[in-house]
Amino acid sequence: MEPLVSIGMPVFNCEKTISLAIRSILNQTYNNWELFIIDDGSTDKTLEIAQSFNDSRIYVIADGLHQNLPTRLNQVIAMSRGKYFARMDGDDISFPERIQTQVEYLENNPTIDLLGTQVIVFHQDGKARGSDTVKETHSQICSRPWSGFPMTHPTWIGRIEYFLKYQYRIDAIRMEDQDLLLRSYKTSKFACLPKILLAYRVESLSLKKILTGRYNFALALIHRGFADKDYFLFWGLLEQAAKSLVDIFAISTRLNFKLLKHRIGSPLSEKNLNKWNIVWSDCVQKN
Repeated sequence: MEPLVSIGMPVFNCEKTISLAIRSILNQTYNNWELFIIDDGSTDKTLEIAQSFNDSRIYVIADGLHQNLPTRLNQVIAMSRGKYFARMDGDDISFPERIQTQVEYLENNPTIDLLGTQVIVFHQDGKARGSDTVKETHSQICSRPWSGFPMTHPTWIGRIEYFLKYQYRIDAIRMEDQDLLLRSYKTSKFACLPKILLAYRVESLSLKKILTGRYNFALALIHRGFADKDYFLFWGLLEQAAKSLVDIFAISTRLNFKLLKHRIGSPLSEKNLNKWNIVWSDCVQKN
């Protein structure tokens, strides 16, 4: 029987976190999946750790090259056999009911092409920082396309036809998800579940990575604006410039999360914190 869900996990130098990420997939309440772990030229023990898991549903691919995330995602999409394609990163943790909850939603809502979820933000040793607030409907998610789309990339599960149609643009570095959404939102339908189903690791902030993403998103807005004659998108250039200045100030003064509070979200409720502690402990104990 072919799997209903194909999970793509490109990895690069994440030897300290990959085993927990894989374990969180093995802990899923939903079992009809295949997991493609594609190594992007890691120089540490990432590949060795990935290959140590003995499960017929896990496929580890490595060619020794470093080609960046968009290219690797397209490769995994091309190999996928499932009706749905799910994202996963090598440093995040999926809650046990994640796949089952998202699959059930997509099965019951055939007009939705792409589905995200709420996340908890955590850092080393499983310490929770906060959780984000999601916009649930397509119109809410796409209300300000020049500003970006609030759908955390590693939470995505979508119909394989959607990913095959649009693909990731290989030069959309550090904003491959936002670029894909920008190119597809007018002809697709998105949704997000207001339920925490993934833990998103944030250890530190890299100014270089953030500014690269903002610069490339600005270029994508220019291209899309001219291509679609949607000149409102150009407002995003001013917004990206303003946000870049805030990022530079916050990170250069080491105020980081004190100023960039949106990157760690709101404080967790006691219920959600207790649930996260159980998920974390279960992954660590079985690691």
